[in-house]
Amino acid sequence: MGWMIYGANGYTGRLVAERAIDRGERPVLAGRDAEQIAAFAAPRGLEHRTFDLRDPAAVDAGLRGIDIVAHCAGPFSSTSAPMVDACLRAGVHYVDITGEIDVFESVFARHEEACRAGVVLLPGAGFDVVPTDCLAAMVAAALPEATQLDLAFQAGGGISRGTLKSALEGAAVGGRARIDGEIRTVPVGWRRREIPFPSGPRRATSLPWGDVSTAFRSTGIPNITTFAHLPGLDHAGQRWSGLGQRLLALGPVQYVGKAAITALVSGPGPRRRAASWSEIFAEATAPDGRTRSAALVTPNTYDFTADSVLRVISGLQTGEVTAGAHTPSTAFGADFVRRLHGTKVIEPAR
Repeated sequence: MGWMIYGANGYTGRLVAERAIDRGERPVLAGRDAEQIAAFAAPRGLEHRTFDLRDPAAVDAGLRGIDIVAHCAGPFSSTSAPMVDACLRAGVHYVDITGEIDVFESVFARHEEACRAGVVLLPGAGFDVVPTDCLAAMVAAALPEATQLDLAFQAGGGISRGTLKSALEGAAVGGRARIDGEIRTVPVGWRRREIPFPSGPRRATSLPWGDVSTAFRSTGIPNITTFAHLPGLDHAGQRWSGLGQRLLALGPVQYVGKAAITALVSGPGPRRRAASWSEIFAEATAPDGRTRSAALVTPNTYDFTADSVLRVISGLQTGEVTAGAHTPSTAFGADFVRRLHGTKVIEPAR
């Protein structure tokens, strides 16, 4: 099956491409910048294509002969919908690495279209949200009566331009949580708790993460809060105000912020990635107070993402997944995360 990495000139897209080449894969590399795509693909002897997602006819032409797209060009709030449209028109499976709640909701809303087209739509095939989604499914299966789910992570090793730009957009929206089955806007840092990460307890603060959308689809649990332990986040959440959020929502502020990110951020290098790891924690709670929890240790978020995307592509190539819109765990099961290199699930003794 022919498959494509769109956004192969971006930080994460390049990592996915490099990992694919190391494994003997020959993906088609694509993106909007002809010079950058050619400079990366040509020395490696890979086919490359250039097209702009704002031009539907060009996208249709760019997808000819392709069976699966690994969409790595964010922010996905702008790029996901036109690529999903094209994949549904062409009968091409769609995979992306978004962590954006509204993008997940938009893709899941097209489940019936995808079923009719015989297409798999699988957003969030990277660190956003494979480890959290699979761990959520594990603890939900262990406690089917659960009505509350807390998910938390801490990650080291730096951050890429695309991730920062998505985070900048998300900060303008404010906090989000799943409450009584509905996604609701809440204050940033509306909840704080201590998380028993494998490396030791850490104070974590709630923030909007993709599982506010995906974990509900995967588990059916109606109350979901996502947390992170990030240096300075706890105090920043306390100081955050509606005024600050409104300022970030202004177009000029977003433009200047994204331009600064483009100019100043390049993403972590191989040594920094190799020296860092991430930890995930999930806890499901039933109305009577019973809980089930589990934790996960993974490699650096970007190395994890590259591995995960390729495992997803492999699963689609072998026909593991039925048509429709999926989360990682509804596509491959909660144990999918156990297949990934360097990942360890830690479940407490009963």
